[in-house]
Amino acid sequence: MASAFGHAALGATLGKLLLPDRRHWPYWVAAAICAALPDVDSVGYRLGVPYDSLWGHRGLTHSLLAAVVVAAVGTGLGQLRRAANRPPAGRLALLLFLATASHGLLDAMTTGGLGVAFFSPWDLKRYFFGIRPIKVSPISIRAFLSGRGLRVLASEAVWVGLPCLLLLWLQQLWYARQVRAK
Repeated sequence: MASAFGHAALGATLGKLLLPDRRHWPYWVAAAICAALPDVDSVGYRLGVPYDSLWGHRGLTHSLLAAVVVAAVGTGLGQLRRAANRPPAGRLALLLFLATASHGLLDAMTTGGLGVAFFSPWDLKRYFFGIRPIKVSPISIRAFLSGRGLRVLASEAVWVGLPCLLLLWLQQLWYARQVRAK
């Protein structure tokens, strides 16, 4: 898996790209949380859940179906906010879906594991992408705080952080151009 930091960075970036108004910053945070959320299944290691099962790591919680469910629930909760601070429901649903689904996309680009069950529960086959440049993150905190964790963060800085910064920079350029055109 990619680290929680890499997942959250991509989720927050998606939040800023899709809901750029600063008053929507709580949704950027929500997107960051949604992007890291699928790894809740890692608790299964401690409970004896087999890795390759439906409920195993990178199984159902990493699926596109899970992303739809998280987006629906999150959008419903988002509608409880005052209308003035609430983004359009469709845009919020898209953000939360993309943020949650991005977790599996990053994991499918890592160097380890069994792949991602994108189509679970209907198809338990696990997939990787042809390009896998992101170093797989250790699950334990102790292992993450070692040299291995630093190598993961360095890998994510290149393959997640730089593209996120580039997209945010391009967004700024686009908005600056819009302001000059007015």
